[in-house]
Order: sequence, then structure tokens, then C-alpha cells
Amino acid sequence: MTTQDVTLQINGRAHRLAVRLDTTLLTVLREGLALTGAKRGCNQGVCGACTVLLDGRPVRGCLTLAHDAEDRAITTIEGLGAEPNPVQAALAEAGAVQCGFCTPGMVMAATAFLRDHPAPSLEAVREGLSGNLCRCSGYRKVVEAVHRAGGGAP
Repeated sequence: MTTQDVTLQINGRAHRLAVRLDTTLLTVLREGLALTGAKRGCNQGVCGACTVLLDGRPVRGCLTLAHDAEDRAITTIEGLGAEPNPVQAALAEAGAVQCGFCTPGMVMAATAFLRDHPAPSLEAVREGLSGNLCRCSGYRKVVEAVHRAGGGAP
């Protein structure tokens, strides 16, 4: 299959790459750039482990073709910075992280959700995170942590 040159704006930095037309953003991130925070879970867009932000909106990296993301702002968990953001800090404080596999996708989804829904109810947080699966927890601590990060009472 032929390749196409694309420029991807990842975490504020331009990356010029030759990719096949069927190459996903997740593959480019993990295999081409060694940004391994986004995880390959179900590879069908169901689990949310590969969630990244594309122009500030959460997308599934396993379903997004790399060439469709050309010249758009891509933010990965690595792009949130060295210091924990409010979601990361709340998850750690609540003991909401178990194996950690789903955590990067949860953080990305929750970060975008809280930006768009300040001070959400617990039910709104549950709905906002519904596309991100965790195989380890019953979600209670995760939902409470995101609620707290959004300004809700502990």
C-alpha cells in the first residue's frame, strides 16, 4: 500500500511522517513516535483506552486515521505535562487507579468533559465517562474523583 506524508501537530510539536492511508493515529503515536500513554485495548473504539484529544475533543485513536488528523491539534496524556492535572491528582488521591491500563484514556476523556461541564453532578460524570471501560473497578472511586476534580464535594 502506498504512503502519504502527513504533518501531525502532537502535544504542540509538528511531526512530519510518511504513513499508509490505513494507519491509525494510535499506531503512529505508539509505534512511530513512542508515545505509549494511549493504549491498544479493544481496537474497535469500544473501551476508550486509546482516547486522545483532537482539537480538544476526545476521539478513539484506534479508529481515527492518521491522515484525517493532519494539521489538527492532537493532545495525548504525555502532552498534559509533567505535573498532574486536577483529574490525575483526584484519581491518585481517591485511590481510583488499580492496574492503570484505562487511566490515560479516562484522564483524557474526563479532562475534556470537565472543560465542557464545570461542576457536574455525579450522574453527569457517570454519563460523561460511559465510553471508557475499566476492567478492575466498579467505577465508584473514578466517578467520585472526577466529580471532585470538577469542584464537587468529596
